Amino acid sequence: MICLASAASLQGEDGHRLWLKYDLIRDAGQRTAYQQKVRSIRILGDSPVLKAAGAELENGLSGLLGKMPPVAAGFEDHQLVVGTFAQVAAAIGQEMLPGGENPGPEGFSLRRIQINGKKVLLITGEKEVGVLYGTFHFLRLLQTGQSLENLNLTQSPRLKLRLLNHWDNLDRTVERGYAGFSLWDWQKLPDFRHDYYRDYARANASLGINGTVLNNVNANTNVLTPLYLEKVAALAGEFRPYGLRVFLSIKFSAPVEIGGLETADPLDPAVKAWWQEKAREIYRYVPDFGGFLVKANSEGQPGPQGYGRTHADGANVLADALKPFGGVVMWRAFVYQADVKEDRHKQAYNEFKFVDGQFRDNVLVQVKNGAIDFQPREPFHPLFGGLPQTPLMMEFQITQEYLGFSTHLVYLGTLWEECLASDTYAHGPGTTVARVIEGDLDGHTLSGMAGVANTGTDRNWTGHLFGQANWYAFGRLAWDPRQSAAAIAREWIRMTFQPDPDTEATILEMMMASRENTVNYMTPLGLHHMMGWSHHYGPAPWIKDKHRDDWTSVYYHRADPEGIGFDRSPSGTDAVSQYHPPVAQKFGSSESCPEKYLLWFHHLPWEHRLASGKTLWEEICLHYQSGVEGVRRMRGQWESLAGRVDAQTYREVA
Repeated sequence: MICLASAASLQGEDGHRLWLKYDLIRDAGQRTAYQQKVRSIRILGDSPVLKAAGAELENGLSGLLGKMPPVAAGFEDHQLVVGTFAQVAAAIGQEMLPGGENPGPEGFSLRRIQINGKKVLLITGEKEVGVLYGTFHFLRLLQTGQSLENLNLTQSPRLKLRLLNHWDNLDRTVERGYAGFSLWDWQKLPDFRHDYYRDYARANASLGINGTVLNNVNANTNVLTPLYLEKVAALAGEFRPYGLRVFLSIKFSAPVEIGGLETADPLDPAVKAWWQEKAREIYRYVPDFGGFLVKANSEGQPGPQGYGRTHADGANVLADALKPFGGVVMWRAFVYQADVKEDRHKQAYNEFKFVDGQFRDNVLVQVKNGAIDFQPREPFHPLFGGLPQTPLMMEFQITQEYLGFSTHLVYLGTLWEECLASDTYAHGPGTTVARVIEGDLDGHTLSGMAGVANTGTDRNWTGHLFGQANWYAFGRLAWDPRQSAAAIAREWIRMTFQPDPDTEATILEMMMASRENTVNYMTPLGLHHMMGWSHHYGPAPWIKDKHRDDWTSVYYHRADPEGIGFDRSPSGTDAVSQYHPPVAQKFGSSESCPEKYLLWFHHLPWEHRLASGKTLWEEICLHYQSGVEGVRRMRGQWESLAGRVDAQTYREVA
């Protein structure tokens, strides 16, 4: 593996190594300082998880430092010691306490201590998976040039479930995928397993991602049959050493389609029994199976409402089946009906508000960041802060369905940070979306974040090199939703390019400006959903006269001779009333509404004056022009890096 990595760096960078490149640290002084701090290694166990940690250290340290420190059987000065609290305690013959904040079952501690008079650097945690995460974090410190002097840190994930959602079909096509075919080679599984399955698991473990939903939310029921469960079990076996559990999207009508029942009514005893037996069967194949993701009563997918039941009824029959095995249900709130004339922005809130508190304790409601559909900019979904009795799981989209596919360079960390930092006022000022999904404010033990994956069989995984930054940023924010998008971008740049300071500053500036440029040239001032019909690429504000009004552009921009924008104020659809009063008041008035959301909530005359003193029409034009100029500036910045980044990387991005 190390030889292959070296060969890859000599032949040109194809992107397959992602941010785990481990190329030799160029600064000889820094490299020597690290070598002095890590003179030997001792790993206190040989489980699959600790073997994975050991292999990563061998790969990482050999590459970064130019040589692998020797493995020692006893404690030595300047040794790197890797193991759980219990393993360290057994090795030193005394009780070993975390020393400060307990990192919990998935957290880790990195600290310099003395053991038997020897100065050692300890990577430890309560559980082995935490030790693995700590190992990746230690290597990240080296990749990003951080000091190891007086190292003493403890980290724990703020969210319990940190999942990728793959919209992958069983024929290997990927819905909204722009990086090749599905990673899962179902036809060859379970007998043949690609090496990249482990690479995928490593990449996710390096970010603390602990679960993956293998298949599309528009699910094929065959995934629940023994033929596919055997294949799922094979993937689970590849992922397990990296703490990555598998989940499945299920179709609510499965009891009818593959179970031979006449109904999928969640209150029917036969349906309940069918799901219970199906759960037992799944756990026979995959003992650590994570649970189900469900899209129901949305865009033609069947669900409990077809039987006169609620979303809670539908989720609970599945939750009861999974409960004995520790599984969870993630029930999506992306619901809106073709035959309902209510503003689409309001429909999910209306359907879920009245069942708040009726879900089993192993159910999370998975909510998109905004109320429409992964737009370049949306105000946060009113369900965040609106369902205090129900754990909510954030759903972000890493793949760029509405943001230029894998063609446009758009760093999404700033989009996600904007959402997570938004104040819901659910418990007064400071109740950000991040704090809501963390769950502790409302006493929830379940919490989570999902990201619709942008991966595929393209050699560089994501189609566009900078798409890797979005996978990276999602994982880092899932670990800690309060992190800074800029800090995350800086990490990724250093790990991906090992740049000089000027190159780092240039790439960072490009990334941090990219999303705002995209909003400006796509949907400025709160305009939304004006992309091409169905595929969602390119401008198409003229789309109308389709079989669903809410799938057209004119439904959203509502431009007419007098003005433009969707009136969701109290005098319009009153969607603002779904937010807590301080937010509703701010969004509800065109005078106080932030200009970035102005046309999301207000239909205003073309001659309406904005804060700049210019008319609305003038500002729309200027924003579009600003977006174009921003892209030209980014192109110029990238061109200035010719000869300063890998030649193949440069050509692929240019």
